[in-house]
Amino acid sequence: MESILIHPENPEQLKTVKAVLKALKVQFESAPVTLPAHVSESIRRGISQFEAGKSISLEEFTQKHLSE
Repeated sequence: MESILIHPENPEQLKTVKAVLKALKVQFESAPVTLPAHVSESIRRGISQFEAGKSISLEEFTQKHLSE
């Protein structure tokens, strides 16, 4: 048999998909999405920097990092 991965875009879609699968008596398992620790840390650090006012515009970033 074949398995499928479903990627709902919001909680309502997830709830609906689960309801349909239950109604059809299709077995399924939920798995939480977890990010690697280094990714979570980078996100936390970026949010902290933004909250501290340490941010630049996209234009500034482009000029600083993508200009030759």
